[in-house]
Amino acid sequence: MKKFRPLLLLLITVGTVASTSTPSYSQSQCRLLQVSNVAADTHGYNAGYWFGVMELPFLFISVFFAFLTAYSLRGGKFGKGMKFMAWGFLVMAVGHLHMQIEHYYGFNLFKELLGSLSGSIAWFVALILTWGLSGLGFYSIYKASKGA
Repeated sequence: MKKFRPLLLLLITVGTVASTSTPSYSQSQCRLLQVSNVAADTHGYNAGYWFGVMELPFLFISVFFAFLTAYSLRGGKFGKGMKFMAWGFLVMAVGHLHMQIEHYYGFNLFKELLGSLSGSIAWFVALILTWGLSGLGFYSIYKASKGA
């Protein structure tokens, strides 16, 4: 029996979705220059929408399992690193939820609460916090695996 290769299956699936997500220009006797932006948006399959919608449940499931893993490790060097990563993933999940709300509804919570400049600074701080916590968690796990 052949080996099951999930990475190859993932690449083929993503490639298929990406190639079919372009606007539908294959209407009967329709040339590329005859299609307006409105017609392309109306008739095109928008994979970006579905990727955005499907991103959130998987991200929150990942956050749940990150905290579950950190809890099951009960401290220690690995547990400490996993806890940092879980908090970083949670900040990232909230940020992605915020991005999706802004993209689909045009509502930016940071700018509404803090103003334009302070909202942008808060967004930047959230990005740095996400990367910092995740990096600190990975570094802590790396150090623990080396026995340092």
